[in-house]
Amino acid sequence: MLSKIGFWAFITGLILCIIAGFVSSWSHNSGIIVVLIILGLIVGFLNITTKEIMLFLIAIIALIATQGAFGSLSLWDLGRHLDQTFVLVATLMAPAAIVAAIKALWSVGKPGEVE
Repeated sequence: MLSKIGFWAFITGLILCIIAGFVSSWSHNSGIIVVLIILGLIVGFLNITTKEIMLFLIAIIALIATQGAFGSLSLWDLGRHLDQTFVLVATLMAPAAIVAAIKALWSVGKPGEVE
């Protein structure tokens, strides 16, 4: 049940990012940002398992590294809208990445079996 909530939080967040990325007045709206942060926390707590942490964090790094890549695309101002969309996706995923990083640190730092 909880994984479905996390899944729908992720899908809702992505749809919100796409819509807000193309509606310029929404992309810097504080309310949208707060909603994305809350959805990102839900995704981080409910969706990311210990086995998925490394892949998830690598995907976040790739997402952040490619920000701004579409800015020079001037056709119908598409580049600006795509860049805004990816910034919002990074805003959605940043809280999830923090949760995943803390989970990773916790699993490394907790006492375990000595090999």
